[in-house]
Amino acid sequence: MEASAKLRYLRASPRKVRLVADQVRGKPVGTALSQLKFSPKRAARPLAKLLESAVANALSQDPNLDPDTLWVKTLRVDGGPIGWKIMPRAMGRAYWVSKRTSHIEVVLTDAERA
Repeated sequence: MEASAKLRYLRASPRKVRLVADQVRGKPVGTALSQLKFSPKRAARPLAKLLESAVANALSQDPNLDPDTLWVKTLRVDGGPIGWKIMPRAMGRAYWVSKRTSHIEVVLTDAERA
């Protein structure tokens, strides 16, 4: 059985979110959550909430499921839309600053690993 959850438009750069996602991909959910809890990265907290949401989705599909048997099958981080902001500079100039967003999708499964 598989369960998934999505987080869209997270105001964090996909490159920085992928650093955290690489640490928990393919691990059991309990290990992944404890890893995220002690991670100093800012993207760790939204990823932990997303994993908890995916576990809740799995339990709503099958109430008899043991959450300890779940593991992270896929964890995909894609880039979302880029917002632009103007930063004033000297002598009347202005620079464009890009504010990146991320879309994250996680899939949990209780099947045995191949």
